[in-house]
Formats: sequence, C-alpha cells, structure tokens
Amino acid sequence: MHSLRWAWSYIRTYRTRLIMGLTLALVVSALNMINPYLAGKIVDKVIYGHQDNLLWKFLIVMIGFTFIRTVVRYGYQMMFEKLAQNVIYKMRKDLYDQLHRLDFSFYDQTKTGDLMARMTGDLEAVRHFTAWSIYMIFENAMLLVFGLGFMFYIHPPLALALLAVAPFIGFFAYRLTFAVRPTFTEIRNQFARLNSVVQENISGNRVVKAFAKEDYEIEKLNVENEAFKEKNLLSARVWEKYLPILDSLAGFLTVVMILIGGIMVIKGSLTFGELVTFNSLIWTLSNPMRMAGWLINDVQRFIASAEKVEDLLKTKSNITNNGKTVKLEEFKGVVEFERVHFSYGDKPVLKDISFKAKPGQTIGIIGPTGAGKSTLVNLLSRFYDATHGEVKIDGVNVKEWDLYKLRQEMAMVMQDIFLFSDTIEGNIAYGNPNATLGLVQAAAKMAEAHHFILELQDGYDTIVGERGVGLSGGQRQRIALARAILKNPSILILDDTTSSVDMETELKIQNTLKSTQQNKTCFIIAHRISSVKEADFILVMDHGRIIEKGKHEELLKKKGYYFTVYQNQFGNFDQKLLGQDVILVGA
Repeated sequence: MHSLRWAWSYIRTYRTRLIMGLTLALVVSALNMINPYLAGKIVDKVIYGHQDNLLWKFLIVMIGFTFIRTVVRYGYQMMFEKLAQNVIYKMRKDLYDQLHRLDFSFYDQTKTGDLMARMTGDLEAVRHFTAWSIYMIFENAMLLVFGLGFMFYIHPPLALALLAVAPFIGFFAYRLTFAVRPTFTEIRNQFARLNSVVQENISGNRVVKAFAKEDYEIEKLNVENEAFKEKNLLSARVWEKYLPILDSLAGFLTVVMILIGGIMVIKGSLTFGELVTFNSLIWTLSNPMRMAGWLINDVQRFIASAEKVEDLLKTKSNITNNGKTVKLEEFKGVVEFERVHFSYGDKPVLKDISFKAKPGQTIGIIGPTGAGKSTLVNLLSRFYDATHGEVKIDGVNVKEWDLYKLRQEMAMVMQDIFLFSDTIEGNIAYGNPNATLGLVQAAAKMAEAHHFILELQDGYDTIVGERGVGLSGGQRQRIALARAILKNPSILILDDTTSSVDMETELKIQNTLKSTQQNKTCFIIAHRISSVKEADFILVMDHGRIIEKGKHEELLKKKGYYFTVYQNQFGNFDQKLLGQDVILVGA
C-alpha cells in the first residue's frame, strides 16, 4: 500500500483524467451486460416465443452497443496511456533532478548500472501499472460486480452456486501475492547488476580489447545473464504453481453452471433463455478470476520497481545548503584551511591541514598517489565536507556559502577528463554557454588547443565522441583547460591538467595562465616539479599530511622530500622515498 500511496502522489495531479477514465471503464463494464441479456431474450422470445419481428431489433441494439462499447474502451485506454506518460515524465524528471542533487559519496557507493535500471526498467514497470494495470483491475472488478448482480437479478440460486467457487479463488490469489513478491524484488536487483556489467563493458571497451579480455568479459556477462534468467524462472515457478489452479477454478464455473443450470431447466425453475444468459455472462466471472493471477503479478512487479524508484528519490545528500547561506557582494577567493581533517568512512585521508591562499597567488600541490591532493581541493568545492576543522573562503566557512554560488565562482579541470558528445565549441563553452565564438577561440589559444582544433575537419564544429573518444589525452586535457579558462572563475583548480602534454606545451600554458591570472586564486596539482616550481608556494603532501611547505627555492634548501624528487626529476612520486636512503643522480 505504501508504494500505491507514493504513486498516487504523482497520479493525483491528473485525478480528473483518472476519474473520467474509471467512469468510462465503469460504463463499459455495464454495457457488457446488455448483449448476454439480449441473447437470452432472443432464445425465449424469438426462438421459443416465435416473435420473429423482434430479432432484427435485438440484433441492431446488440451491434450498436458493441460499437459504442468498443469506442468508449478505446477512449479510456488512450486516456490512461496519456496519464501514464505524464506521470512517468514527471517521475523521470524528478529522478534526474535528484541525481544532480546527490553528492560524490552517493556515486562512490552506487553503480551506474543500478541507476540506469531505475531510470529505465523500473520506470517502465511503473508506466505499465499506470497505463494498463489500474484500469484492468477496476474493469475486471466491475465486470465481476455487474455480472454477479445481473445473475442474482435473473436467478439467485444459480448465482449463489457459482459464487461458491469464489472463496477458493480468493485463497489461492492471496497465497500467490505473498509468494511472488520477493521474486520480483530479486529480479529487479539482478537486472541492475546485469546492467552494470553491460555499462562497464561498453564504457571500457578499449581496455577490454587492449588486454584481449573479450572472452573473460563475455563469460562475466554470461554469469550475470544466467543469474537473471534463474531469477525469472524462479518467479515463473511460482506462477506455474498457482496460475493453473486459478485458471482451473475459473473454468470450473462453466461446469457448475451447465450442471446445476441444466437441472434447473429440466425442473422448470429456469428458462432455457435464462440459462443462455448465464452462459453468456459466465465470462464476467471467469475472466476476472483468470486475470487475477496475472494482475497480481503486475501489481507485485510494480511494487518491487516503485520501491527502488522511491528509495532513490528519498536518498538524502550529505552536501546541502544549511539555510544560513551568506550573501557577500563580491567573491574574492581568499582560501583558508584551518586544522582540516577528512575521512572516507573509518579511513583517514587528510590530517591537520592548514594553509592560507590569497587572490593572485598560485598554490602548487605535489605528492604521491593517495596523498590526498585531489581530496583537498574537493573539500574546497564542497564535493565532500571536512570531518573536522574549517575550510573558509573570504573568511566564511564553505558550508555557509550557497552551493550554486560557491561552485559558480570556481572552475576545475579534473584528473578524469570528461567531454560531452557535443561539438568542441559546445564543450569549451559548457560553463559559459552565452560565450561568443571569439571568446571560445581565445580560451582555446590560452590552453594551446586552438592550433590542433583548426586542423580537425570541422574545426570548432567537430563532434567529440563519447567521453572524448577520437582525441588524444593531451588534446582532451587542453579542451578541458579551455573550458575552465572561459568560465573566468575566481578560483581555478587544475588537477594534473598537463600530465599528457609535452614539456614545451606545458611551459606555454603556464606562461599564459600566469599572464592572465590577475586576481584569481589558482591551485595546481601535479606530479612533475616543472608544473609547480613557479608557484607562489608549494604544499608537499604524503599520507594525508602537509610534510613541507614553501617556495621552490626554499624547499630545495631544506633538502627534504621535495629536494629528493627534484633531483630525481624523471622519477615517480609514487615511490615511497620518505625515510629511505636514495642515491641521487648527480648529487
């Protein structure tokens, strides 16, 4: 019932259409009684009563009502389909809006395939229930009510005899409801896992081919596909246990009607025409009883899917506006970390981080993989919140800034470069969609991307493949950098942005950024000393702590970690150099 109440929160917007549709279904259910009634009258009055003049009248009325019933039924079917499409449109929009509101920690724990399953298969189950199951349940219920009412009106004893079968059908339908529901939940969960495998393989197809792992991935899919098949077969075994019983009991109604009704006709307590009417009405009992099992399946499938959709919509983001957002006239970009700690669950990532950066300064951040460099700037953008301590911008805790305003004043080029399936111009102008082509080209020149873009067949109108497929790593990095530059932010964050470009291009980019930095606060995360040595000060990180801090020359004089890496210019930051005896080339 909870899932039905949740669905009603969407359906009630269109309750006028729903009421009209159900009213028309009620009319059709009532019209279904006319032809069986007239069939009995034809037997009694025309065949046995020899009133031949009534035959054509009865036939014309039957044809007329059949036509009306068909038109009205088509009308409310279309009405429910339109209602369902409107409901699913709103649900899909709310789901998509919710996905944009959720924070990084949610995506860290949730598979893309699971989210896609909710956006597709689960929503389709809700659509099917709204477009078909609702009116079918109502229509069959009304058929049963009208059919029984008409039968009691014609001959109560025979109607009671037929009604005696109903408790048995109700018992097995009740058992089916509870037996089949868990199987549909398992089917939806397994469908999500299957979706995840497919999505990962499509996204990572180049890696699969590069390592010649096609057979391995096919086998991995086969395992999940086999599990999905077994979950469906398990559900089918529940159906095959109960549906034949329900179908047999529904068919048994005809046996009861012919046996008892025939005896009554022989004894004269029932006319042959009334028996024909009962025979014509028997489907109004048997059909709803046969449909009961299938409709129960539909309802349980809807409940399983609705619960997953509702759970996603009710998921709370850990990163939200706290209701006390500040409204400063000008965003300057003064950044301050005060004894900041951060943990992923129980795993400490940042420990006692403190520093201050002013507009116009460039802050270099270096350290081995896993040192916490990217996490540090993620706290600045409030992708995560500090566990302890304060992250401040312009003297105000970032938790008190409006999220939209905060991120609007920042631009980040992340390690994992993501380009949309759009033109190069569209990708560069993503953060500033009103920018002219001239501004886009200027940003591309600053990022040293303009030259290679012009060499492409369609230049700035070149459609970038999914995630930038077709471009080199360096080209993708430069387009992402141009996108950040065009936004003209107060705080610019470059996370290993030039790792895939040559040294000459990197130097040009650095000189351009330095000349255009002006009052921007710039953070540069890198592994190469050459990327950060011109910074105003450099943070050297390891195991979540700042182990050294200062300008390039100051750090060299300390002859510590930074000095060691500088001497090993072509070494790897991932080497655990701290606390080890290292032979320095040229030392």
